[in-house]
Amino acid sequence: MTQQTNSNYGALLTRLSLGSILVSHGLLKVLVFTIPGTVGYFASLGLPASAAYLTIFAEIIGGTAILLGLYTRLASLLSIPLLLGALWAHANNGWVFSSEGGGWEFPLLLVLLAVVVALQGSGPFALRKLPLIDGFIPQSLKA
Repeated sequence: MTQQTNSNYGALLTRLSLGSILVSHGLLKVLVFTIPGTVGYFASLGLPASAAYLTIFAEIIGGTAILLGLYTRLASLLSIPLLLGALWAHANNGWVFSSEGGGWEFPLLLVLLAVVVALQGSGPFALRKLPLIDGFIPQSLKA
């Protein structure tokens, strides 16, 4: 393998890691905590119900786009404010995520992963690289 190929596979693994975490946390809010439970938790933080719905939507749809390699850079950039919100929500819980209420090191890692994916792009095996899909994506968003 060449250095370039190794970098491409690193981008793929980073993209799949971020996308899978976003999707799983969105589904966790729907299937385990339930939507009313998630709305209640957001309300306990002083956030409006709409923030809970937007978070669930962003995690599931944005995470899926990242996993599939569709608009990878854009989806990663758009996930950063969401992840900064998670960092804020966990900021007073201490460093370790196993602390009660979860710490802030894991949300910080996710912010950094989103930045890396936005910088590196999708890597190989991205759906946007299919000729049928590729023609519909603006040149400025291709990566």
